[in-house]
Amino acid sequence: MSTAFLFPGQGAQTPGFLHRLPDHPLVAATLQEASAVLDGDVLALDRDQALASTVAVQLATVIAGVAVARLLQAHGVEPEAVAGLSVGAFSAAIACGALALADGLPLVRLRGRLMQEAYPQGHGLAAIVGLSQRQVEHLVQRGFRREAPVYLANLNGPTQFVIAGARAGVEPVLAAARAAGARKAEWMAVPVPSHCPLLDGVAAALGRAVAGVPMAAPRMDYIEGQRGRPTRDSEVVRADLASNVSHQVRWGDATGLLFERGARLFIELPPGQVLTGLVTFEGARALAAQDTRLDTLVHLARRERQLDQER
Repeated sequence: MSTAFLFPGQGAQTPGFLHRLPDHPLVAATLQEASAVLDGDVLALDRDQALASTVAVQLATVIAGVAVARLLQAHGVEPEAVAGLSVGAFSAAIACGALALADGLPLVRLRGRLMQEAYPQGHGLAAIVGLSQRQVEHLVQRGFRREAPVYLANLNGPTQFVIAGARAGVEPVLAAARAAGARKAEWMAVPVPSHCPLLDGVAAALGRAVAGVPMAAPRMDYIEGQRGRPTRDSEVVRADLASNVSHQVRWGDATGLLFERGARLFIELPPGQVLTGLVTFEGARALAAQDTRLDTLVHLARRERQLDQER
């Protein structure tokens, strides 16, 4: 293995990110296909006002990732594995051939709508950086209250975590994290409490919808978000897409596994470069596609493939 594609989730968006995608016919074709599926101009999804909607953010994030993944693959950058964080799992499933874009986008729209309707206000995600997992777990356990629950949602790295829950429960945990020496303890641009039991009902409803969608065996390894393990089983992908919204994400395990299996070039698909900063393995290189020239990515992927064959 030499190259892995990483697809971000909600929180990496910035206004206009769809408009900043590469000016290429393949990207334009993906935008047109998505607009036809959703019966509307998808370029309206990345406007500042639109990004206040969980539905718009999740749809635009998946569309951007798939568009640039197709562009890279058309230029010979074919990864050996794909991994997606949260809604990025849908981007990964589409990029590896397990799910069609036309089937995936309605599921993403449903996912976003269910999440938004379940918790229209008063909840969200927050990042804590600079403490150990044990410290964060202790703070969450100490801060949990039934009337204002808080959970450890994402394990992104040895000292990088995301917590989820009610604002009244998350705020005291953030304050305690700052007092304990966290370098960062702040709210993210995600207004719903993803990856915790608060979204069990959303996962159940999404599971019923996913059950009726055609799935194919992935052409490359698909890394499950919940366990951080590889699969080429279409039914495992189906289950992961259905339930990852309410399960803890072990992103650090996923990228660690990719490195152990030989990935040395990690390419983060748009939007953003959050996942790029989480790849800290010695000997690995991580690049955000939005900040890197296409010819550079093609050259590096070819070189990594050659080095992998020589190893």
